[in-house]
Amino acid sequence: MKMFNTKAFPLGFSIIALAIADIALGIRFPDRISVPNLDPSSQPLKIAVFALGSFWRSEAAFGCIRGVVRTTAGYSGGSKSNPEYRSPGDHAESVQIEYDPRLINYRQLLEVFWSSHDSRQVFGQGPDVGPQYRSIIFTNGTEESRLAVVSKEKEQTKSKSGIVTTQIQSLGTFYPAEPEHQKFELKRNPFLLQLIGNLPEEELERSSLAARLNGYAAELCPPRIQRQIDAKINDIIKKGWPILREV
Repeated sequence: MKMFNTKAFPLGFSIIALAIADIALGIRFPDRISVPNLDPSSQPLKIAVFALGSFWRSEAAFGCIRGVVRTTAGYSGGSKSNPEYRSPGDHAESVQIEYDPRLINYRQLLEVFWSSHDSRQVFGQGPDVGPQYRSIIFTNGTEESRLAVVSKEKEQTKSKSGIVTTQIQSLGTFYPAEPEHQKFELKRNPFLLQLIGNLPEEELERSSLAARLNGYAAELCPPRIQRQIDAKINDIIKKGWPILREV
């Protein structure tokens, strides 16, 4: 029996390949299934917020990191109340990260932040240009501010072709983005949505599994995790049972 490796094809094309696998192997897709959150409710989570370009990609960049429990795309850094995608005001597109400090610390999150965008670009990342795409580290307290400053200085010493433009600001109000912008990369792959049981929007936004698959869909997971998810998906296709509960 032939197995389909989802990463053997470009993301858009993989949906076609997997649809063929669906027909050939008789995978049964339910309309939806409620998958319980496997994270302990008593987990002492902390919050970090960063702006590093489009929040679609920013959310995906942190979703697969060990210790990150949830991600939320949104707006921060401005004065406008209730910003919207078409009218962000002076806010920047941002990502809020809920993480377990027993598994990952703020310094490590900063490393992901720097490695996931070009901090030398002014008000933009790649084709996305505008103040809403500026680079910002939002800090919550003196220690985070100190770590942010140290990390920025270190990043500047590594940059030989430009000035690091990243701003460091105290964290104010974080406004979650509209539902259609949450887990955006995952939603572009209907097969993956079906694999986790077609969760309703509110569950999808809070799901740790959805956060990881959002990073996987964007091909932003660490290589080892990408391979692990590949193997689980291939096993599901082989067995013909589609519910993926954890990765």
